[in-house]
Amino acid sequence: MHLYERQQFEFFLQTAVERYVERLEQRFRGADAAMENLRQEPNGQGVWLEGFCEAVFEDFLLNNIDGACFILRAMAQQKLVPIDSSVDFAQSTEKQISVESHLRDLAKRQFSQLLYNKALESLEQHSGYQAM
Repeated sequence: MHLYERQQFEFFLQTAVERYVERLEQRFRGADAAMENLRQEPNGQGVWLEGFCEAVFEDFLLNNIDGACFILRAMAQQKLVPIDSSVDFAQSTEKQISVESHLRDLAKRQFSQLLYNKALESLEQHSGYQAM
């Protein structure tokens, strides 16, 4: 990955984390409550991690094959989030998804995990500042 692409990814990640954490803190009225809700149910009421990732991918025009490859290249060294590996090759083609769709889903799943970790880090920092 070129340095300018790495810089773009870091900007995207930082922006996504800041926006997400800000929404969580406002919704749950503080870093501690936001952190607790995020840990308990990342896709629960008011937390909506996957929904946020969907929206941010749309906002940054990454909800396509090129965007998915950009995200996956930036995260190439990360551990893979487990996916359902039980593939029935005999299933009808109606139930099968395209490679593009699979890559987009994989990129969002990987980014969601990274966003979850970074949001928790940020909330822990904010919680520490609030305690002082």
